[in-house]
Amino acid sequence: MDEKQAQTKIAELKSLLNQYAHEYYVLDQPTVPDSEYDEKLRELQKLEEQFPHLITEDSPTQRVGGEPLEGFVKVEHRVPMLSLGNAFNEQDLRDFARRASQGVDGEVSFVCELKIDGLAVSLTYENGKFVRGATRGDGTIGEDITNNLKTIRSVPLTLKEPETLEVRGEAFMPHRSFLKLNEQRKENEEEPFANPRNAAAGSLRQLDPKIAAKRHLDTFLYAVGEWENNDIATHSGRLEKLKELGFKTNPEWRKCSSIEEVMEFVEHWTKERPNLDYEIDGIVIKVDSLEQQEELGYTAKSPRWAIAYKFPAEEVMTKLIDIELSVGRTGVITPTAILEPVRIAGTTVQRASLHNEDLIREQDIRIGDMVVIKKAGDIIPKVVRVVEEKRSADAKEFHMPKECPACGSELVRLEGEVALRCINPSCPAQLTEGLIHFVSRNAMNIDGLGERVIIQLFQHGLIQTFADLYRLDREQLLKLERMGEKSVQNLLHAIEASKENSLERLIFGLGIRFIGAKAAKTLAMEFETMEKLEQATYEDLVAIDEIGEKMADAVVQYFQEEHVQKLLMDLKDLGVHMEYKGPKKVETGNEVSIFAGKTIVLTGKMEYYTRNEAKELIEALGGSVTGSVSKKTDIVIAGEDAGSKYDKAQKLGITIWNEEQLKEALGSNS
Repeated sequence: MDEKQAQTKIAELKSLLNQYAHEYYVLDQPTVPDSEYDEKLRELQKLEEQFPHLITEDSPTQRVGGEPLEGFVKVEHRVPMLSLGNAFNEQDLRDFARRASQGVDGEVSFVCELKIDGLAVSLTYENGKFVRGATRGDGTIGEDITNNLKTIRSVPLTLKEPETLEVRGEAFMPHRSFLKLNEQRKENEEEPFANPRNAAAGSLRQLDPKIAAKRHLDTFLYAVGEWENNDIATHSGRLEKLKELGFKTNPEWRKCSSIEEVMEFVEHWTKERPNLDYEIDGIVIKVDSLEQQEELGYTAKSPRWAIAYKFPAEEVMTKLIDIELSVGRTGVITPTAILEPVRIAGTTVQRASLHNEDLIREQDIRIGDMVVIKKAGDIIPKVVRVVEEKRSADAKEFHMPKECPACGSELVRLEGEVALRCINPSCPAQLTEGLIHFVSRNAMNIDGLGERVIIQLFQHGLIQTFADLYRLDREQLLKLERMGEKSVQNLLHAIEASKENSLERLIFGLGIRFIGAKAAKTLAMEFETMEKLEQATYEDLVAIDEIGEKMADAVVQYFQEEHVQKLLMDLKDLGVHMEYKGPKKVETGNEVSIFAGKTIVLTGKMEYYTRNEAKELIEALGGSVTGSVSKKTDIVIAGEDAGSKYDKAQKLGITIWNEEQLKEALGSNS
């Protein structure tokens, strides 16, 4: 067979195998026996061995391949993968429907979908070819898991049309795969996975795709991040189109014209949930019209046009064996119930939150009691109540200590608070919790410095303050258990790289009371340098819209501490960056920015700016950047190949700019 014949035959085999895989893994309607599929695959493998230069990324033979990775590369989502707000009862759903109807013109219809309990993923296709897959991560930054996602047979490597788009969905482990995996792990004397979700997440974070391939995962795709040239007007229409393109979508969705129909769907699946071959933990309800979605918009964390109904938490009874105390990074003493192991919502639970001393007193919780526990939101176990009729005579009352269990310092209860607190700044528990927070993903984001390593470094006396992390050296680390040459090299590289972080990460990492990641970004944008923030007065701080009185007071008090001044000086001397690197807050004097209060849509390819750069600059000038064109859009900025958004803007009579006009507008405000 010559090369031209081989090329033709390879194309024919690839097409057939992709068709067979789609019928088997997506449609669940195989048309040929497994033996025929295997025979065709072997034929393709032989041809590719003979003509290796004809192997392409979308070949079925390339689903499992490549050497194990050393680590996952970070991926920034061009459109953030936001989480959904929650509903826990019928009234919450009715309130959501009412808000949606009041927020838009015209009748509102909804789409109800099963909420799959797996791992949220993003798949990117260029001209119909699968080019990248990523985890959700924190919604803005995920991890590149392309090779692992390729091993999932329901993920198409080539679409049925040459579309360029980014789709979102859930990777999950069916019950049959989960049971088989845990049987194998028991045979190998390995710890079984607690539930299918943990198993799916663990499988997709394997550095060797061959391991992921053996786990038999599946996917359901349910949303679009970007789809430049698509003019479908509804979410239900997008679901149908995704199915046509070759994606596996969950068949159990329904379009509902009223909240009553939504409630019927919820009630049906609350009962039928155990009969599925995969885990679901609720129902997602979305406004169907994409234009109405755009009109409703977003809060800082979630869309206003969608909500997740969470199934009522399962409750079980078990014995409370003991109450354990832990000390958080702010010194708060938190009691935790130690329980006889019990199975609940798919996992074995041995610990549950008791929150604080007042709750223990109010519920008269005693050591030795039989208690009812549930998982709040199907995630965090908590004690609901005591079963008093089952109380034994030897059940012991619990009293909070007067001294810190970690350092022995006297505990205090601050005015207006229910929690007991250790106020010793040298408390070892607070120091280690603070260090764990400092290196975490939303703070300094130092890979390789997990909780275990931080505790190990602290116990060996190598770190006590944040600054000590930047004094670690190779010889010190190599003496520690489980620290080889490669891991030490990677850790030191990650520590060094974190010095270049933008200021907001450092502010958040310091752990100032009441200052979360969003407030840290606001402060960094406002003051731009750590020095200016240190000098800020209470009045300066409360003048900022997003900063309240408690936050302002906490910031001022924090920077007045002598040990904080020394810490910041040490960090600066060690080379830690203390300036904001993002788009600057623009001072326009008495002038109002041309973007202030405006809704902007970016479309098409840009030459001068990346999409994220343009978005950040516009938002820094008071504009809001959204993903689709509606009557509320003020300006559409169109690059090359602008597509349907450009056409829609023309129909609606919306102002359209090119990139030169954008540059001019940004330049006049900078």
